[in-house]
Order: sequence, then C-alpha cells, then structure tokens
Amino acid sequence: MVNENGASIYSASEVAREEFPNEDVTVRGAVSIGRRLLDPLAELVKIDPKSIGVGQYQHDVNQTKLKEALDYVVESCVNTVGVNINTASKQLLSYVSGIGPALAANIVKYRAENGDFTTRQQLLDVPRMGEKAFQQCAGFLRIPGGKNPLDNTAVHPSAMHSSSKSQQTQKPTLPVCQKTETCFIASNLTNISLKRSDCPLLRI
Repeated sequence: MVNENGASIYSASEVAREEFPNEDVTVRGAVSIGRRLLDPLAELVKIDPKSIGVGQYQHDVNQTKLKEALDYVVESCVNTVGVNINTASKQLLSYVSGIGPALAANIVKYRAENGDFTTRQQLLDVPRMGEKAFQQCAGFLRIPGGKNPLDNTAVHPSAMHSSSKSQQTQKPTLPVCQKTETCFIASNLTNISLKRSDCPLLRI
C-alpha cells in the first residue's frame, strides 16, 4: 500500500509541470504514486513536507520554525541513506550536504551532457563544484557499478587511498587458540592434531 498524501500537491506543482509538461494533473499524480513505490525518498522530497500531513496542529505553530525543523529532518534522512548520483533528481541532490539548488541543477545538467558518473572525483568537473563543496557532499553520494567499489559506500574519496593501501598491505590472520600455538581455525586446514574436545575454539 502506497501512501498518496501530497500526490495532488505534486501534480499541480512546478516540478511536475517541468517533468511532465504534456500530461494533466491526474496522470502526474498517478506517476508520482507509482514512483513512491520504487523510491519513496526520491519522490517525497519533491513536495513540501507539510503537504504530507505532519500533525493536526501543524498550522498553529510557528511556520518558519516548522519549515526549518522539517527541512532538517529531510536533509538528515537523505544524507543518512545516501544518494545515487546517476539517478537522483535535482530536488533530491539539493538536500545533500554541501549541495544547493543551483549546484544540484548543474550536476544534473552535466550528467545529461556527459553521461553517468563513473567516479566521484568527476564531480570536480561540474561547474561551480569547488573543493569545499566536494569535501562536504562526496561522502553522501553513491555510484553503483562504478570503477571503484568504494564509490558506492560512505567511505569518503579522501580516505580511499589509505583504505586501499591498508587492504593491500594487511595480511590475513587466523585466530590462535590460547591452549596451544599450533592450533589454528581455518576452513582449509585439514590436519588438526588436537581433538575437538581439547580446543575451546573447536567446541563452538
């Protein structure tokens, strides 16, 4: 069951008219509800959070403070979940830390002109994307199937070099039984001189 609260608000909004200029409000609303099933967060950020219905007395409180509180919640959710930079709309990108509406529009335009991003470092080629903005936003952006698997994680690009170096230099170790230095637990170990009852690690 998909919650349709706010779908009518979206269907008459400027965002909907931009996305579906040749469709009427009923079609826009139906599409919005369908997309909520696929990616609720990406679709719900396109409307004012107050339109979803946040409480019976939402109109009785200070509207400025309410907007600030709701925007903070949405921004926290977006940055906690992370954003696929190759599919995100400019509305969704604008909630990522360090990215505003103008920079979000530039990212979408760059993606349309140059194709999907394959590394997060390519963000530095986007107009108006400075080092400071990149440092703030890169850790919240994801690139599934990119050149570097870490680009699809919360690992920041600035930490990737040390992470990769650590993975290459770190040697795998096997747990050692405190009872004897010759007893190792490993899936490929075939010759164990101790009985299972003799080693506490083997009793598990």
